[in-house]
Amino acid sequence: MPSQAGFELALLEREDCLRLLAAASLGRVAVNLPGSPPVIRPVNYVFDEPSQSVAFRCANGSKLHALRHAQRAAFEVDGEDEGNRSGWSVIVIGPVEEVVAAAELARLNRAPLRPWVQAALAPRWMRIRTTAISGRRIGASAAERPD
Repeated sequence: MPSQAGFELALLEREDCLRLLAAASLGRVAVNLPGSPPVIRPVNYVFDEPSQSVAFRCANGSKLHALRHAQRAAFEVDGEDEGNRSGWSVIVIGPVEEVVAAAELARLNRAPLRPWVQAALAPRWMRIRTTAISGRRIGASAAERPD
């Protein structure tokens, strides 16, 4: 895309979005139920390649209630390089579901998730499938980058 005010914006291909999604570990899940305010919460997650989904542990509470009653949810992850004045963002929108199959739970329990709370406090695995994914990268134009 054209440069404005010294910055360049580029749309990311699906493969690049998936690569960035798999490399990060902290994002935000957003759910909106009719008649309720949106629920947006940070979550530690893993990208589950076999199911092409964002998977995370969940405890009882407003987030789990919203996720269980929503047909779809959104997930956002981003990163920045302050030194190069650049950053990126990936957004996933897809069906949300609780993982209940024993084989899938066993696989996810072996995943390299770095939770902030003990697994016993967040015993359920939820996932958002990547049926729609988009991403952007923004950075200073070559003329604006620091040396």
